[in-house]
Amino acid sequence: MTAQTGGADTYYVPEQSRLAICLATSVAVLILGAAIGLNQMTFGSGDANWTMLWLGLLGFVVILAVWFRQTIVENRAGMNSAQLKHSYALGMQWFIFSEVMFFACFFGVLFYVRNLAGPWLGGEGAKLMTNEVLWPAFDFSWPMQTTPQEAVGGVADQIPANTGTFVGPKESVSWSGIPLINTILLLTSSVTCHFAHVALKADKRSAFNLWLGLTLILGFTFVGFQAYEYYEAYNHLGLTLEAGIYGSTFFILTGFHGFHVCMGAIMLSVQWLRSTVGGHFTPDDQFGFEASSWYWHFVDVVWVGLFLFVYIL
Repeated sequence: MTAQTGGADTYYVPEQSRLAICLATSVAVLILGAAIGLNQMTFGSGDANWTMLWLGLLGFVVILAVWFRQTIVENRAGMNSAQLKHSYALGMQWFIFSEVMFFACFFGVLFYVRNLAGPWLGGEGAKLMTNEVLWPAFDFSWPMQTTPQEAVGGVADQIPANTGTFVGPKESVSWSGIPLINTILLLTSSVTCHFAHVALKADKRSAFNLWLGLTLILGFTFVGFQAYEYYEAYNHLGLTLEAGIYGSTFFILTGFHGFHVCMGAIMLSVQWLRSTVGGHFTPDDQFGFEASSWYWHFVDVVWVGLFLFVYIL
């Protein structure tokens, strides 16, 4: 429906929708499924069940597709005023801020483990009794390739503190291989994405499609290299989710980032298809691409932090 304020500006007010609650439900199912699957991987006796995760992910994708299509149709029909478009921009900015806080939590965990909990377990500072009572003979260093459990002789020789068996990795992941290549790929993709934005503002559609296509190639190549890195970690380095806190923090940080890269690449793919197939976007009406580019630059910045604090320092 439409509304008017003082006879000056007519704007479109979307009808009541169930899409928001449906999306929230699908995300909840996805997260619950991931938690159940990871718990079964770590402590279960059989194969992990990922059914809930895939159902939640499917619902998430379908609902987003329906919601975004509805928004695109409304905008193409001229229903969106400048005020409503500004609210979309604010919404995307708040969403990216929430993602900043999301990753800040995991970086905080990494900081706590490396600078507080780990040294305490190793007997540093005023926490000497923690080492003597719980994990005698454990000497903390990072990356942690010997877990406290291994240091005391295994599960049978430790004070009961968990029900899992944690064996440190054979080797830590080197920054000079795939991580360095992925850093170059992602930083380059940020540059090509910017060039695409400049081309769109200059109304050069062919250049926009070319630069955005290159961005997608670089982004999906990053994901492929990260999948190969995980294969190497599990099969040759002994670095798994059961490899103590080093394995847990490594896969949580890089895994969530990889998921966000996939999300960003899919968002940009939709914008590329909209431009090449539908002829969407003009120099003055391009929020779909602009919001996706903001998100892409965000995941690039997060990767720089990961490269420094997970791989190098």
